Amino acid sequence: METFSIFDGLLDISYLIASVAFIVGLKMQSSPDSARKGNILAAAGMGLATLATVIFTGLDENAHLINYVVVFFGLATGSVIGAYLAKTVKMTGMPEMVSLLNGYGGATSLLLALNEYFHLANPHNNDSLADAGALVKVSLVLGLLVGGVTFTGSVVAWGKLQGKIKDINLPGQQFINMAMLLASVVLGAMLVVDTEAQWAILSAIIAISLVYGYFFVMPIGGADMPVVIALLNSFSGVAGIFAGFLVNNNAMIIGGILVGSSGTILAVLMCNAMNRSLLNVLIGNFGGSSGASGADGGEKSHKEVSVQDAAIMCNYASKVIIVPGYGMAVAQAQHAVHAVDKLLEANGVEVLYAIHPVAGRMPGHMNVLLAEADVPYDKLLELEAANEQFKTADVVLIIGANDVVNPAANEDPGSPIYGMPVLNVYEAKNVIVFKRSMKPGYAGIENPLFFRPNSSMLFGDAKDMIDKLAQEIKSL
Repeated sequence: METFSIFDGLLDISYLIASVAFIVGLKMQSSPDSARKGNILAAAGMGLATLATVIFTGLDENAHLINYVVVFFGLATGSVIGAYLAKTVKMTGMPEMVSLLNGYGGATSLLLALNEYFHLANPHNNDSLADAGALVKVSLVLGLLVGGVTFTGSVVAWGKLQGKIKDINLPGQQFINMAMLLASVVLGAMLVVDTEAQWAILSAIIAISLVYGYFFVMPIGGADMPVVIALLNSFSGVAGIFAGFLVNNNAMIIGGILVGSSGTILAVLMCNAMNRSLLNVLIGNFGGSSGASGADGGEKSHKEVSVQDAAIMCNYASKVIIVPGYGMAVAQAQHAVHAVDKLLEANGVEVLYAIHPVAGRMPGHMNVLLAEADVPYDKLLELEAANEQFKTADVVLIIGANDVVNPAANEDPGSPIYGMPVLNVYEAKNVIVFKRSMKPGYAGIENPLFFRPNSSMLFGDAKDMIDKLAQEIKSL
């Protein structure tokens, strides 16, 4: 009969408090006003769960001896590295950091599952894989599979965002991916029902998971990376759930459920925003980079506008809508944009922001940037609300956005992004596009918006041009 010590009770109470902190913290992150506090609260909950596990498990006389020096050295080292990265990472590098963190979560779950296998396979232990229940075996297999896929997929996503890895789409990519999934299911079933040749089966499962993670992300085009990041985030949570089952840790299970479910919901929202199906994401058949749209390739001309003329147009407008994109993040122009916003509002101009769900390189990228610049949250319009405002807008300022404002998605059946919901900026009276050049966006697709009669180009570094725009508005 199992005994219940006071340390078990303290551990359960700590996990309960930590779980409440996770849930409340996640809820608080739905608003920029409370997001920072929510993040701190959730981190505090995780810290409590970690310390409680180390201390109360180590004090329990029935538990294995824990080497406190090694454990606390690891905790201290990881905390220092994490704090350094959080302080030094640029907002433009945040998607890459999120990808790596997803990968670390997957690798941790894989290693935990592997460690549990060695524990069960050790003949000196009372437990054995043969005697383990179905839940333990299934959790072991799925922890290895999902953890491996998350790790290599996240590393490839990081490389793509860094520009170090190019898209590769092999012939028969769907067949390869489906074959690997089927093989992993068969091998997993063999490990669950048969304990013979355990190590060979386990090695094959790990190898397939790592290779599948590579093939899963490699063919995906740059414009679809927000979907991938959201999905890999979900995978890291699911891997955490299986690891929690293996080590019988309720805090890990609850945390994994929250991360997995929120990541899945976000992935579905991103898929809708990209006009993709989640099934196509899972089989690796969506969003390869494309060279051009199906639009007519004849001679096209664009017109340019001076900073002075742009300032006059904005200053004497009734409504100005700002559309931020990755170019704004690269230029770190969010504070300069807010400065222009305040100048225009002081002159009686209504200023709004139109936020596309997949603007930037990760979900919510633009919201985070603008919140950092203290832009009021109620001025940020989601896609549907923004599209209702463009018809009455006098000026739209597009700062570093490209694919999310491409009218080919609505008008050109030959375009690779046809059917994708975009911001209908072309319905405004005047459109001013801040860009460094006429090069296509991240998806590699030409944007016919740049050649429309009501569109003008303002070339140069976004922050520099916005600063000059602010100076011109002040002088009017």
